[in-house]
Amino acid sequence: MLDRRSIVLLSFWSLLFLFLSLFQLTLEQNIEKLSSPTERVALLQLRGSLGLRSREWPIKPDPCLFWVGITCHNGSVVGINISGFRRTRLGRRNPQFAVDALANFTFLQSFNASNFMLPGPIPDWFGLRLGSLRVLDLRSCSIVGAIPGSVGNLTSLTNLYLSDNKLTGTVPDSIGQLLALSVLDLSQNSLTGSIPTSLTVLVNLSSLDMSSNFLSGPIPPGIGGLSKLQYLNLSSNDLTSLPSQIGGLGSLVDLDLGDNSFSGGVVPSDLKGLRNLQRMMLGNSMLGGPLPGNLFGTSSQLRSVVLRQNNFTGSLPLELWSLPKLTFLDASANNFGGLLPNSNSSANGTIAVLNISHNVFYGNLTHVLGRFGFVDLSNNYFEGRVLNFIHNASLASNCLQNTTNQKTTVDCASFYAARGLTFDNFGRPNATNPRTSEGSGESNKTKIILAAVLGGLGLIACLVLLVVLLLLCARKRGNSSQRGNGVGPAPAGGSPPHPTDASINFSNVGESFTYLHLLQATGDFNDANLIKHGHSGDLFKGVLDSGIPVVIKRIDMRSTKKDAYLLELEFFSKVSHQRFVPLLGHCLENENEKFLVYKNIPNGDLSNCLYFKKTTPEDGTLQSLDWITRLKIATGAAEALSYLHHECIPPHVHRDVQASSILLDDKYEVRLGSLSEVCVQEGDSHQSRRLRFLLLPQSSDPSSSGSSTSVCAYDVYCFGKVLLGLVTGKLGLSASSDGDVKEWLDQVLPNITMYDKDLVTKIVDPSLFLDEDFLEEVWAIAIVARSCLNPKPAKRPPMRYVLKALENPLKVVREESSSSARLRATSSRGSWNATLFGSWRHSSSDAATVVIPPSSGPSKVEGTSSLKLSGTPGSQSPRSFHDGGDGISSSQRRYSKEIFSKPSGLHDVERVDQE
Repeated sequence: MLDRRSIVLLSFWSLLFLFLSLFQLTLEQNIEKLSSPTERVALLQLRGSLGLRSREWPIKPDPCLFWVGITCHNGSVVGINISGFRRTRLGRRNPQFAVDALANFTFLQSFNASNFMLPGPIPDWFGLRLGSLRVLDLRSCSIVGAIPGSVGNLTSLTNLYLSDNKLTGTVPDSIGQLLALSVLDLSQNSLTGSIPTSLTVLVNLSSLDMSSNFLSGPIPPGIGGLSKLQYLNLSSNDLTSLPSQIGGLGSLVDLDLGDNSFSGGVVPSDLKGLRNLQRMMLGNSMLGGPLPGNLFGTSSQLRSVVLRQNNFTGSLPLELWSLPKLTFLDASANNFGGLLPNSNSSANGTIAVLNISHNVFYGNLTHVLGRFGFVDLSNNYFEGRVLNFIHNASLASNCLQNTTNQKTTVDCASFYAARGLTFDNFGRPNATNPRTSEGSGESNKTKIILAAVLGGLGLIACLVLLVVLLLLCARKRGNSSQRGNGVGPAPAGGSPPHPTDASINFSNVGESFTYLHLLQATGDFNDANLIKHGHSGDLFKGVLDSGIPVVIKRIDMRSTKKDAYLLELEFFSKVSHQRFVPLLGHCLENENEKFLVYKNIPNGDLSNCLYFKKTTPEDGTLQSLDWITRLKIATGAAEALSYLHHECIPPHVHRDVQASSILLDDKYEVRLGSLSEVCVQEGDSHQSRRLRFLLLPQSSDPSSSGSSTSVCAYDVYCFGKVLLGLVTGKLGLSASSDGDVKEWLDQVLPNITMYDKDLVTKIVDPSLFLDEDFLEEVWAIAIVARSCLNPKPAKRPPMRYVLKALENPLKVVREESSSSARLRATSSRGSWNATLFGSWRHSSSDAATVVIPPSSGPSKVEGTSSLKLSGTPGSQSPRSFHDGGDGISSSQRRYSKEIFSKPSGLHDVERVDQE
C-alpha cells in the first residue's frame, strides 16, 4: 500500500510529464520547417551565385531554422535578408547581380540586400516573377543601369528602396501602377528627366525621396493630392517650378526642396495649409520675392526653417518670429531687410539658433533676439548698442557701437541716408554726412588727378628700374636652374614671404568665430574629440550650435612658425575649388593660439579608409575599397593638383601630397587637405620663357644633387607614391622616409613594364578582385605611377597629363584601330601620351634594349632601328618579343608609334645611349 506522501509525489510527476509532453507537441507544431524541395534548391543556388559564406547559410541544417536572414511561413520562404553579408573570397572576385534563383520563391514578400554589393542592372524579370513581393530594399548595392519598367507589375509592393546606387535614365511611368506603395526612395542616384506625373496617383504614399539626382522640369502639380504624404525630399536636383498645390499636403511633417533651380519663383501662399509641418528646407533654390505674410500660422508645428541663399526681399513675416516651437531659423544670404520686431520671448532660449547674416536689416537690436541661444547678425546694417543678454553672437560687419570689425562710418551713413534715416555715428557726436564728404572730394578733384599723374609716372620709372635689375641678376646667375629637383621633406624655410593680416581679405575666408563658440563646439577641446596631432596644429572634431559637424585646427603660436596660418588663410582667400576641403571660418582673437574651422569630411582621409571592417567584431578580416572607387579617388586628387599647377597664376605647389592629405566625403569624392604648406612655385615658368627669349644662359636639365620641394615636379613625385599605393595597397609608404621608399620602389618597379601586363599581378593589392578590363586599368595606372616616380624631375609628366591618363586609362595601353587615330598621334592625345612616357625612354634605370630582328627591317621602329625602348632590367629578353610572324609582338607594335614618339633628332638618340 502506498502512503499518502507517495501518492502526492506520483501525482506531481505525472502532471509534470503531461505538461512537458503538451509543451513539446505545441512547440513542434509552431516550428517552421522548409517543406518545398524547390525552394531549398533555390536557396542553395542563391548561396552559390552570390558567394555567401557557410557561417550565415550552412548547407546541411534546415534553412528556416538555422540560416541567418531567412523567414518562413507555412513551410515556404517569405523573407530573405542578406543586408551587410560578406561574400567568400571566391565570390568577391567577380560579384554580379546574380539572383535568378529568386524567381522560384512563389510566396516571397520581402527581399533586403542593402549594403551588399550587387554590381549590375536590375533584371527585367523582377517585375514579372516576384508578384507577391511587398518590400524590396536594394540601398547601397552599386546597382547600375536604368530602373526596369516591369517594376510596375509589383502591385503588392509597399516599400521600394533603391537609394545610393548608380542608377541612370528616367523614372519609369509604370511606378504609378504601385497603388499600395507607402515608401519610395530613389535618392542619391544619377536619374534624369522629369518627375513622372503618374506618381501623383499613389494616394497611399507616406514618404517620397528623390533627392540628389539630376531631375529637371516642374514638380507635378498633382503632387498636392497625396494627402497621406508625411516626408517629401526633392532637394539637390534641377527642378524648375514650385506648384501652389503643394500646400494641400496637410499631413506633411518634413519638406526639403533645397538646392534646386526655381529661377524667379516665389513661395506660394498656399503653403499655409501645411499645419503639421515641422521642418521646411528651401535653401539655395533661386526663389525670390517677399514671403507671404500669412505663410506661417500661430498654430504651426514648425521647428526648423531654412531659407538661406535665395533672393527673398522685404521683411521676415511677424508670424515667423512668434512660432512657438521654432528652434532653428536660417534666412542668411538673401535681401531681407527692415527693422526687427520689438517683441520679447524667452522660449527655447538655450537651444534656438538664428542666422540672418548677409542681408540688409538695420535699426536697433531688439528683445526678439532674447529667445535665441545663438544669433548670427553679421553683414547687415544694425546700429546702436548691443543688448546685455546677447552673448553668443556673431556681429561683424554692422554699424554697432563699441563692437569690433564693423563697417566704416561712410558706408553706414550712406546706407541710412539713402533711406532718409539718420545714422547714430557709432554713438559719437558730429556724424559724418556722406554728401558733405562727396562735396569735399569734388573740391579736391584737381589735386587728386595731379597726384595720380605724378604717382603713375613714378611707378613707371620704378618698374623700368626693376626690370633692369632682374635682367642683371639673371645674367649673373648664369647656369642657374629654373626648376627644382630631387625629393625630400618640406624645408622649414624657403617659402615665399609670409602675408600679413592686412593683405588677406577675411570676408573670403568664412566666418569669424569666437573662442567661446569653439570651446562649446569641442567640449573645451576635450581629448575625446582629438583626431590627431598634425604637423601644423592639433585637429579636433566638434559640432557647431547649428548642428554642423566641423573639424577645428588649434595652432599653438609658441611651437609653430608665427605666420604659417596666414599662408593658409591667404590661400583660401584667393583660391576656390570643389576639390579642396572647405574652410568655414577662423578665430584669431587669442595671441598664443589661432584656430581654423573646416567642414567635417565624413570618411576621413584615404590612409584610414582604404581598409575597413563591415562585419561583426569577432571577424578580424578587412574589406577594402574596390578598384572603381580607388581610381575615382586618384582622379579627384589629380584634379586638385592640376588646378594648383596649371590653373593658378602663378603656379602653386602643395608640398604635402600623401594619403593622409586626401580627404573623402560620403560619396568618396576627394577634398584635398593639409594646405598649410602650399606655396608659389620656385622659378616662375613665365620668367623662364622670358629669359629664353632674351637668350640668357640656362641649364637644359637640373642636376640631381640639389633638392627643392617648392616645384610642381615634387608634387608629381609624391602623387606617384600615392598612385602606386592605391595599386599595391601600401599607402603608408606615401609618408615614409626616403630610405624606406627607395627600398620599396626597388622591389615594386621591376614588375611594372609596358610589355608584360601579367607582371603587375605580383604587386597588386591581394584584396582587389579584378576582371580582365579592370586588370588592364590597374596595369595602366601602375605605368602612370612609374612615370611620376622618375628620379629626374625634368622627366616627370606635368599633372595635367597625368589627369588625362587617369581619365582615359585604357588609352594608355590600347591602340586605336582607325587610321584617323594614327594621324592624331601628334595631336592632343599624342601629346599627353608621348609626354607621359617620355621618362620611359630617357630613364637610365628603365633601359632595356629591344633587338629588332633583321627580317623586320628598320621601318618597324620610327627613327632608328637601334633606339632603346624602356622596360625593366632583366624583365624581358629580346626573344620575348618574337611571337608574331613578322618577328615583333603586338605589344611592341602598339607602343612603338604612340608611346615612344619619334625622337626630334640624332642628338636625342645619342643622349639616350649615354644615359
